[in-house]
Amino acid sequence: MAKAKPVVKAAALDKTINTSVEALTKATSAANDVVAKKSAEAKKMLAEVKRHLKKKSTLTKRSKTASAKLKKDTSAVNKKAVAAVAKELKATNAALTKVRTSKAAVLTELASLKSSSKRLNAYTKAIAAADKVLNKPVTKRRKVKKSK
Repeated sequence: MAKAKPVVKAAALDKTINTSVEALTKATSAANDVVAKKSAEAKKMLAEVKRHLKKKSTLTKRSKTASAKLKKDTSAVNKKAVAAVAKELKATNAALTKVRTSKAAVLTELASLKSSSKRLNAYTKAIAAADKVLNKPVTKRRKVKKSK
């Protein structure tokens, strides 16, 4: 003989629903917080990339002028200037590459977090709307009097 499944009590069912809604609400607020933090981090990364690109373009111009001076006059001072600019440009390029890779990782994570947060917000709004409809007080209808 097959064992019968136990019947779920109303109180247990209510408790399960309430804890699920509460967990969803917590997840929504946590997701929103994380999206805000990652957005700030992405904004910082974008600013840092912009700063490195500006420095790179400045150093490239400086390198061209130093090379031109070196062609005119091959003194030790000009050679040192070209070497110093080349060294700084190499360091800037390395930093730029490093920041770009970390920025790509942050932006990828941010995109997935935003989609998850969007889903959570939609679910929370749908449940709130459903609760609003379900918790409406029942209005009694009057009987329509039949005219004689």
